Amino acid sequence: MTVLVTGGAGFIGSHLVDYLLGETTDRIVVLDDFSTGSADNLVHLETDRLTVEDGDVRNADLIADLVSDADAVYHLAAAVGVQTIVENPLSSLRTNLEGTENVLEAATADGTPTFLASSSEIYGKSEAVPFAETDDRVYGPTSTTRWSYATAKAADEFLAFAYHDEHDLPVVVGRYFNIVGPRQTGQYGMVIPTFVEQALAGEDLTVYGDGTQTRSFTHVADAVSITHELLDTPAAHGEVVNVGAPDPTSINDLAEAVIDRTDSDSVITHVPFEEAYGPDFEEPDQREPDVTKLREILGWAPEADLDRILHDVIHERTDGEQPTGQAPDEEVTTQ
Repeated sequence: MTVLVTGGAGFIGSHLVDYLLGETTDRIVVLDDFSTGSADNLVHLETDRLTVEDGDVRNADLIADLVSDADAVYHLAAAVGVQTIVENPLSSLRTNLEGTENVLEAATADGTPTFLASSSEIYGKSEAVPFAETDDRVYGPTSTTRWSYATAKAADEFLAFAYHDEHDLPVVVGRYFNIVGPRQTGQYGMVIPTFVEQALAGEDLTVYGDGTQTRSFTHVADAVSITHELLDTPAAHGEVVNVGAPDPTSINDLAEAVIDRTDSDSVITHVPFEEAYGPDFEEPDQREPDVTKLREILGWAPEADLDRILHDVIHERTDGEQPTGQAPDEEVTTQ
């Protein structure tokens, strides 16, 4: 069996490749343009079961060729990171919209099972916490670039369901909630690696806003296991499922935990969002998944385990390993 992983050199993607090589006998093909992913994330994998293609998901012909040879597809490639979205909105929209359409169109030809990575950004600034898959979405104005990522992901989901309904494509949508762990960097604004890197360097931990905003953090090992199980479960096909752990943590508490775990002399400083991202920037106050549906489909859901996450992220950096790569569909939110 051959499996295609788009964005497979990124943070979540590379962990998924690790999981598939360890838990299955499949041949894995990775497609990545290395714009936010890194070849270093795959360099430890010395096996003839892995092939890496340098290419763009916007290349419809390339996608058609790769998907035609695949028995399953995990579509994780996307433009991510708040700085990327704000500074390069057109390129980001094209990658997230055209890339997904190319994958779904190609998968339809042979009815290839496909996992589409989506995001808790879908819920926008809704206050109906915890978020259930059927909840309404609340976004800001289209003149605020920050909401273009959420809008693109919503369109991706509509495409997935349209292909499922009209062409019987076995597709499942997973909405990731702040997936974190080793190999993730703070380069694109991801909060835990940023805090850890600042604390280890003895720098101030930069908390945007007043720090009372809350986020639910999920270990990448749990996320990739769920990703594989969802695509492998026929009952999940045609469904959208939250992938995350409940029990959110405030950003202030997170910063304090990082300082404590690193035994750092760093202090916390608060910076207004508008100072970092401009006057029109908006950031949701809360992010917490309702995992009822996930439990119903798979029989389990990840537990909130911030201690484990911080241990693994800190251990990677203090052990001398290089924390490279970025989530192919990690949260666009910084904090």
